Amino acid sequence: MTPDNDYEALAETGGCITYVRGLTPEQVILELGGRPEDFTSASFHDLYDTVPGSSGASLGITSIGDWTMIVEMHTVLGLTGSVITRLSAGTRLVSHYCLDIKALDYFYWLEDGDLRFCFIAQEGYMKPVPDELVPIMCELDTRYPDSADPHEGPMFLLAEHLTGIKLTPHLLEQTAYLYGVVPDQEEDLLTW
Repeated sequence: MTPDNDYEALAETGGCITYVRGLTPEQVILELGGRPEDFTSASFHDLYDTVPGSSGASLGITSIGDWTMIVEMHTVLGLTGSVITRLSAGTRLVSHYCLDIKALDYFYWLEDGDLRFCFIAQEGYMKPVPDELVPIMCELDTRYPDSADPHEGPMFLLAEHLTGIKLTPHLLEQTAYLYGVVPDQEEDLLTW
């Protein structure tokens, strides 16, 4: 697959992906109010096929290098301001969400509880662009000169730049996850 095909497949899959550096999956589960012992092994297809329930937020969690990756197919804890601010305390957090059919894209980068950069559906990119992102934003302008929606590639390139993790359908599908439910949080989107 070419990168653009990877991005197209990821956009069609949708969902919310959150990366937290330096915390283990068990620490993230505890921070989200869950109990690690209640989580079980699951594949991506198990996560994808899970019917959303009303008893909390269902998610898959795994480690990739120094990062813990949270995958949500039916919930959006990774967009919830209080959650991502808390998870980013003392570390870096990157989160993105897309719903291709409605072009609802969100992207957040936080450092130690502070919002550094974001894209919010219907509002666009946060200004000014932090120095660390200037080179990748120039690359995005070159690769996507027609102001592509973030789910068409830009969000995945930004996440890769900030985490060092190249998200692909293969990575999502071949990774083993811990699957479980944590308490729902009141949704509060961060804005700049």
